[in-house]
This record gives sequence, structure tokens and C-alpha cells, in this order.
Amino acid sequence: MRILRVRDIEDRVCYACLQADGSLLEIMNSIYSEKKELGSQIELKEILSPLKPSNIIGIGLNYRKHAEELGLAFPKFPVVFYKQNSSIQDPNLPIRLPSQLKSEKVDYEGELAIVIGKKCFNATQENALDYVLGYTIANDVSARDWQMEFGGSQWCRGKSFDTFCPLGPAIVTKDVISNPDKLKLSTFLNDNKVQESNTEDMIFSVPEIIEFLSADTTLEPGTVILTGTPEGVGQSTGRFLQAGDHISVEIENIGRIDNPVQ
Repeated sequence: MRILRVRDIEDRVCYACLQADGSLLEIMNSIYSEKKELGSQIELKEILSPLKPSNIIGIGLNYRKHAEELGLAFPKFPVVFYKQNSSIQDPNLPIRLPSQLKSEKVDYEGELAIVIGKKCFNATQENALDYVLGYTIANDVSARDWQMEFGGSQWCRGKSFDTFCPLGPAIVTKDVISNPDKLKLSTFLNDNKVQESNTEDMIFSVPEIIEFLSADTTLEPGTVILTGTPEGVGQSTGRFLQAGDHISVEIENIGRIDNPVQ
């Protein structure tokens, strides 16, 4: 199932299931319900971010080749950070460069995102996927100067500006994606491919991430987990986002998000 959060032609915001013929049927009950109840067809006005997360958790330095390009050792445990919920942006709307805390180093990071579907506490690698609703695409936009030099060793300031987490276009449920650890991922800057990888290059797999994050800690339904980015980011090439750019992230079997930069 492909779950979208949309605005219809009557300006209602609702969840919908994408059908094989391209039509959208409204989901009448919670998207976290085991069985989704489908209603009538929706006339689409715009696609929104696929959910309003209860929490956004990020995993840093989780691709082998990304760690190698930065000259850093592989972490022993997942590197965890948080982004504010207000950083969420719709899959086709602009990323806004900060105007008050200005940054010359706003970077893109194409990532697979996990959406937790039910309360998760002390999961194991063996049962971790039982707690997953599905997967979507994220761009973990990061102001590297506020993340590093000016952040006091805390990453959240540089990663939590408004619009710094484009998400979408849909949540693809886990029955469609049986193995999240083998998906092609590409990022395009002004139609030029700048990242090309596969989630099989992740240091910590999706089950390992969920096991670690849920240890003695409750993950609520609607928690979004960003699983890290591969090599090719601006931090390594020196090419950061500028007003007028267009950045896109594409993941196999999920889709694509496209965001202009302002």
C-alpha cells in the first residue's frame, strides 16, 4: 500500500491510498490501524508530507563510503540526533535558506526514512520490522556551519531550521518493501546526479537501528527515523545549496521528492 497525505479540491487534508490506476481512495480510519478502511475517491489538489511525525530521529555517519570520504572511522554504535518536527516540508515545496542565522554551508542528504507504526520498546533485531508501518524518502538538509563550528558539538541547531526535512511523497508499507536494506538511492542537484548508493552500504541495518533506538526508550507511532546518507554530499565536494537550485532524492520502489531552494 502507498499512503499519501493530501489536500483535496475542497481544501480538506486527509490520508489516501494510491490505487493501481492512479486514483486515490480516502483512508477512513487511522493509518496505524492493522486494516485500513477505504472510502470514496479523492479529487487531488496537492500532495503533502506523508505524516506529521510524533518525533524525528536521525542516524549520522551510517554509510561506509560516506565515512570513508570524510576520513572517519566507522562508529561503534549508531550516532543519534534529533530534528524538530517543524523542520518537515512537503515533497515539492521550497527549502528556505536561513535568513536570520545565515549559513554558507547548507547541505543536502538523501535518506531512507522509517515510519514506526506502533508503540515500540526494547525491540530486537528479529522482531524490529514488526513495529514498522513503512518507508518514505527524506532530505536531511543540514547547515554544516551551525551543525559543526557554531553548534557547540550539538547537531540539532543546524538540522532543525524550518523546511530542513522534506519528506515524501508517500509511505510505502512494509509488505511492499520486504527488504529495506537493499534499495537504490540517488540524489540530483540541478538534474546532475550527486549521490548514488544502495542501503546495503549502511553500517547499521534497519533492524539494528530500531533495536538500538528502542532500548529502554519508547518509540511512539509516527516516529520518523532518518537512516543516514551516502557519499557525495556538499560537505565533501564543497558545493553547497544556493538559492535557485533544485534538489531531488529518489529511492527505488518509493518514488522521488523534488524541492527548489530559496
